[in-house]
Amino acid sequence: MTTPPWGEQPDQPAGQQPPTSPYGQQQPPSPYSSPYGQQQPYGQPPLAQPGYGYTPPAPTNGMAIASLVVSIGGFFACCGLPSVVGAVLGHIARKQIRERGEQGEGMALAGIIVGWVAFGIFLLIAALYGAAIVAAVLADDSSTY
Repeated sequence: MTTPPWGEQPDQPAGQQPPTSPYGQQQPPSPYSSPYGQQQPYGQPPLAQPGYGYTPPAPTNGMAIASLVVSIGGFFACCGLPSVVGAVLGHIARKQIRERGEQGEGMALAGIIVGWVAFGIFLLIAALYGAAIVAAVLADDSSTY
């Protein structure tokens, strides 16, 4: 059974006063006290406890993290295939985030952008190497040793 913070106690006979503090009057509880009796610093709201209106944040989508990591790794790798994998993971992660209400939308979008840009740079470099090889073959010098 709970007791009110001040006033008559339910299990006391009528007419008897509840025990008071040594300073004369019983004090009402502080609005800044936590359920565990610890005082909060002046001007700060009470601690939020699970079950008392506190909702934990949504988890971050793991595929969004993987997308960003693989895309950045593919950017520095010698071939562009990891970048494509990172971009595809980012697209899948964005779909999962919308469906599940998770966090990580920014990481998934960054993974998509970095992945496709890195793959585009890889294709540009591969095309330049291919053009250089074709130019070298067509420059038939036909000199003999």
